[in-house]
Amino acid sequence: MEALTQNKVVHGFRLLHKDSIQDIHSDAYVFEHEKSGARLLFLKNEDDNKVFSISFRTPPENNTGVFHILEHSVLCGSDKYPVKEPFVELLKGSLNTFLNAFTFSDKTMYPVASKNDKDFKNLMDVYLDAVFHPNIYKYKEILQQEGWHYELENADDPLHYKGVVYNEMKGAFSSPEGLLMRANQSSLFPDTTYGFESGGDPLYIPELTYAYFVDCHKKYYSPANSYIFLYGNLDLEEKLAFLDKEYLSTYERIDVDSSIAVQQPIGKINETIKEYPVLPDSDLKDKTYLSMNFAVSESTNPETYLAFDILDYILLDSPAAPLKKAILDAGIGQDVFGAYDNSIRQPFFSINVKNANEDQKEAFKKVVFDTLHQYVKDGLDKKQIEAAINVKEFQLREADYGSMPKGLIYSIMAMDSWLYDEDPFMHLKFEDTLTKIKQALTSNYFETLIDQYLLRSNHQTFVTIAPSKTIADKEAKLVEKKLADVKENLSADGVKQIIEETTKLKERQSSADKPEDLRKIPMLSLSDIDRKAEELPIEEVAIDGVKTLKHELETNKIAYVNLYFDASNVPADQISTLTLLQEILGKVDTENYKYADLVSEINIQSGGIDFDNQTFGDKADDDAYAPKFSVKTKVLTEKLAQAFGLIHEIIYHTKFDNGARIREIVKEIKSRIEMSFNQNGQSVVVRRLGSYFSQAAAYGERLRGLDFYRFITDLDKNWDARFSEFSQSLASLAQLLFNKAGLVISVTGDSSIFSAVEKAFPVLDLQEQAAAPERSAQKLPEPEAKNEGLMTSSKVQYAAKGANFKALGYDYSGKLQVLKKILSLDYLWNQVRVMGGAYGCGLALESAGNMVFWSYRDPNLQETLAVYDQAAAFAESFDADDFEMTKYIIGTLSDLETPQTPRAKGSLADAQYFKKITQADIQETRDNVLDTNQSDIQAFGKLLKAVTDQGLVCVLGSETKIKENQALFKECVNVFD
Repeated sequence: MEALTQNKVVHGFRLLHKDSIQDIHSDAYVFEHEKSGARLLFLKNEDDNKVFSISFRTPPENNTGVFHILEHSVLCGSDKYPVKEPFVELLKGSLNTFLNAFTFSDKTMYPVASKNDKDFKNLMDVYLDAVFHPNIYKYKEILQQEGWHYELENADDPLHYKGVVYNEMKGAFSSPEGLLMRANQSSLFPDTTYGFESGGDPLYIPELTYAYFVDCHKKYYSPANSYIFLYGNLDLEEKLAFLDKEYLSTYERIDVDSSIAVQQPIGKINETIKEYPVLPDSDLKDKTYLSMNFAVSESTNPETYLAFDILDYILLDSPAAPLKKAILDAGIGQDVFGAYDNSIRQPFFSINVKNANEDQKEAFKKVVFDTLHQYVKDGLDKKQIEAAINVKEFQLREADYGSMPKGLIYSIMAMDSWLYDEDPFMHLKFEDTLTKIKQALTSNYFETLIDQYLLRSNHQTFVTIAPSKTIADKEAKLVEKKLADVKENLSADGVKQIIEETTKLKERQSSADKPEDLRKIPMLSLSDIDRKAEELPIEEVAIDGVKTLKHELETNKIAYVNLYFDASNVPADQISTLTLLQEILGKVDTENYKYADLVSEINIQSGGIDFDNQTFGDKADDDAYAPKFSVKTKVLTEKLAQAFGLIHEIIYHTKFDNGARIREIVKEIKSRIEMSFNQNGQSVVVRRLGSYFSQAAAYGERLRGLDFYRFITDLDKNWDARFSEFSQSLASLAQLLFNKAGLVISVTGDSSIFSAVEKAFPVLDLQEQAAAPERSAQKLPEPEAKNEGLMTSSKVQYAAKGANFKALGYDYSGKLQVLKKILSLDYLWNQVRVMGGAYGCGLALESAGNMVFWSYRDPNLQETLAVYDQAAAFAESFDADDFEMTKYIIGTLSDLETPQTPRAKGSLADAQYFKKITQADIQETRDNVLDTNQSDIQAFGKLLKAVTDQGLVCVLGSETKIKENQALFKECVNVFD
C-alpha cells in the first residue's frame, strides 16, 4: 500500500490522523468511512496475535438489560450465517486466541483475535454479519432464549420466567459485592444512563418487549454509531477493502443520538440503602457493606484517569495502604477495598468496607474524612507514592495481560476516550502522563487530588448494603404473584399462545442446523494446521548446585525468576497454614523492615514478589502430586540483587508475632474467599467434588477450597486461644520450607539475563538442609464420597458430577480433549445452557484421569445432573461427518495452543517439568487430537457411563432448591455462618 498521508482515501476510508505511539510500539491511524460514517482505529506493529473489534455506543434508558440481551442475541445467527449460533460454531472450529463479547455501562464490544491470517478474516466476517444482519428480525425465539420468556408446558402449571440473561443476572444480583458495585454507580448518576443497570435487573428484564428490542438494534447498531479497531501485523489495505465492499458501502451515514449526558453534581453524601439475602438462620452481625463514593472528573482527562488508579492503590489496595489501615484500626469492618472505575464518561472512586455494621456508618465517614484531611495537611509517604507509581509503570511497560491479548486491552483503553468523541490515542500515550504524575515525588500532587475530588467534592454518595433474612422470600413471592396475576388475566387463547410459544422455542432449541448452513461458516482445513507441537525452551542446568530450569526467551530486559520450594514434607494438618503463610509473607514486619516500608521497597525495586502454593499432579497418577511453595519475582536486570536481597529478608527474617496485623490479614482472606465463592461457584464445586476421589484435589481443598474456608473461619473465631500456637506454626513452616533441599529454580529471559541471575544469586543466601524431606509426612486421609449440597442465599446453582476414569480402568488419550470440546460446546451447551437456561457449563478434564461436569448460574439442579448422566448415550450415538470432525479438531487445537507471554511460557514449561510431561507426550496429544474420528468419540461412551455411574455429585446454590432435592445428597450444609 502507498504511504498513508492525512486525508488520503483508501477503499472509502479517509485518514484523519496518524501518529507514532512509542509507548506501545505502534504506529496509529484513525480513519472515517465517508459513506457510512464508521470510525476505524488501526494500531500497526509486529504482534502476530491480531485483534479486531467492532463496538457501539449503547447507553441504556432503563433496567431491562436490552443491550446485554442484544449482545447475546446478535450472535445467534445472521443473513450470511443462518445457523442458530455461529458464535458457538466458531468456538468449536476456529483457531481464535480470543472470542467473546462485552456489555459495558455505555458500550457493547465484539472482539476477536487470531494468529492465523485466514482464520482472522473468517472471524471478522462472522462478527460483522452478526452485528449488522442478525436473525433477531426473523426469529422472536432468539430474544426468548437469550433474554426472557414465559415458560408454560401445560395449562394447569404455574407460569415461570426463563432465559439465559435472566438467569445470569439472577446470579449476579445474588452476590452482595455485585449489588454494592451496581448501587455505587447508580447512586452517583441518577439522572443519566449510568443510573440504569446495563446488564439488566431480573425484576425489570421481563418488561423488555420484542418491539423495543429490535428498535434498539435498528437505532444503535449502525455503522454511524460504530467504532472499529484493528491491531497487529496485518494487511490494512486488504482489511479496509473487505470492510468497505462487504459491509459498509451498503449503508448511508445517518445521525444516531447516542450521546451520553454528564450528571450534574448531586451534593454531599446522598444516601442509598439496599438489602441482600442471607439464609434465615444467619447471624446478621458483621455482615453489612458500607461504601463512600465520589465522582472524579471525566475519563477524557488523561491525568486523573491514570492518577486516581495510582491513588486507589496507595490509599486502599496496597498491603500497606494507610487509609485501609486507619479504617480497620478504628474497628470498622473486617475488610476494606477500593474501586476506581474509569471506563465510563464520569469515573468514580469508591471506599468500600465489608463485614461491618449499619451503626458504624457515622464512624466510617468520620475516620475517612479525618484521615484524608490529615494526608492533605501532613502529606502522604513519598516512598509509598514512588512504589505505587512504579507498580503502574511496570504494568504498562510489561503489557502482560495474561489470557487477554494485548491488542484487546489497548482497544478498551482507546474506547475510554474515543467513545466520548476525544482522541483515541489519549490513554495509549501514557509516558507523558506518567511524567506529570511523577511530580508527586517532589510536590503535593496527590494531596491536591484528595482535597479537590474527595474532601471538597460536591458529588458523593453513601451506600449501605445490609443483610436480610426475608428479602429473598419477599422477592420470590413478588415474582410468584406477578406471574400468577399475569396468568389469571390471560384468556384461554392467551394461555394457549404461551404454551405454543414454549413448544415452538423448545423445538427450535432442540432442532439441528441444516448441514448446508453449517458449511457456510468459514473454517480452516487440516492442511492449514502445523502437525508439529510447539516446543517450549527448557534446559536443566544448575546455579550454585541448585537445580535450575532455564527458559531462553526475549523478555525486554525483565528477568522472571521462580523459586519452587519442596512442600511434600509439610504435615497434613499444616497444609491450610501454608496458604496463610503465602498470604502473610511480605505483608508483616521483618527484622529489618516495618511492613509498610517493606511493601514500598518491593514495589520500588521490582515488579513484585509473589508467594503461592502450587500442586503439580503427575501426568499418569493423580495421587503422585508434587506440592511446591513458590516465590516468584519479575525484575529489571539491573535490580536483581536488590530483589534477591528482599526475598532473603522475607523468607528468613519475617516476624510472625504481630497478632493484630496478622488477624487483619486473616479477616481479609476470609472476606475475599466469600467473594470468590459468590462469584465463581463452579470452581468451588469442581474442586470440592475432586476431593471425593483425588488426593491432589483434596490437597487443593485444604489450600483454597471449602476446607480452607472452614479452617480460617475457625481460626478467626478462636483467635485469642489459637494465635500463639498458630504463630509458632508459621515460623516452623518457614524453617521447614526455605532451604535448598528439593529446591528448583526457574529463570526466563535471554542469556544475558541468565548470567545476571547467576551473578546476583549469592544474595539469596539460601540455607542448606542436612536431611532430605520425607514424603510420608504428608499422608492425607483416603478420599471420601461426601455428595454435599452446599447451601447459600444464591438464586442459582453450580452443579458438578464426575470421577477419576483411570481409577475405573480407562486410559488418558489426547482424543479425550476432542470429546471435551464436543460435550462442552454441543451436548452440554444445548442441554444445560440453551434449553436449561444456565449461563455456563462445561467439562473439566485432566490427563491424570479427573473428569468433572459443571454448570454456572444454573436455575436447575436435578435436571442438570440428569443431563450429565445422558452424556454417555450422546457419545455412543454421536454422528459427525469429516467436516464436523475437522471443526472439532481445529477448535480443540485452538484450546491447546493459546498464545503465551514469555513469563507464561516459562511457568508452563515449569509445570510440564513437575508433572513429568515430555515433549513427546505433548506431540502425542497433538497427534491424537488430529487423528480423532467419529468412532473414537462413540467408544468413549463406556468411559462416560463409568464416570457418571459413580454417583459423585456436589452442588452449591439455593438453600430452597437443595432442600427440595436433598435425597440426592448425603449431607446438606450451610456454606457461610
